[in-house]
Amino acid sequence: MGCTGFTCSKHSLCVLNILYVMVSLLMIGIAAWGKCLGLVSSFQVVGGIIGVGVFLFFVALAGLIGAMKHHQVLLFFYMIVLFMVFIVQFSVSSACLAINREQQDQLLEVGWNNSQSTQRDVEKSLNCCGFRQVEASLSCDAACFPNNSCSPCADKIQEHAGEVLRFVGGIGLFFSFTEILGVWLTYRYRNQKDPRANPSAFL
Repeated sequence: MGCTGFTCSKHSLCVLNILYVMVSLLMIGIAAWGKCLGLVSSFQVVGGIIGVGVFLFFVALAGLIGAMKHHQVLLFFYMIVLFMVFIVQFSVSSACLAINREQQDQLLEVGWNNSQSTQRDVEKSLNCCGFRQVEASLSCDAACFPNNSCSPCADKIQEHAGEVLRFVGGIGLFFSFTEILGVWLTYRYRNQKDPRANPSAFL
């Protein structure tokens, strides 16, 4: 029997939002764990990930409550917000997959110049100094710096940047399609009659 009834739509929407709640808690937990262990020192990066996780948590919670109670207003706003998130995420994911090497270099250099804490994290993790060239007059947290054996970070970052962008773009596309599935399920569920409700009630 196909998933066409009220109960099936309700359960599908609940499962989807439980998945979103788990993903949001995972994002918050990983960001906090990385900050506590000193793996990431940039407050902007950690704060951004936690902010996205909190936003996703509340959106998923609204969708879950709306699905359980068949609440028309909550489901409507959930559907609108989820569709807006889909547009943004699909656009960003497509850009990650379509970006070329020259554009990658430009974005990496902008990101490098905008955050001192990110520079220190990259220098320590990749054991390199500077972006395009090593400058002995500047401080560097890499283990190779006291021995004057460091190489610039640009080449090492570029080795991983393409793979990371493809991975992020692929994951983003996957979740964007689950979001448009959520929009469709919500739209259909809102217009279905609850078999336990008063048949004369307005839906």
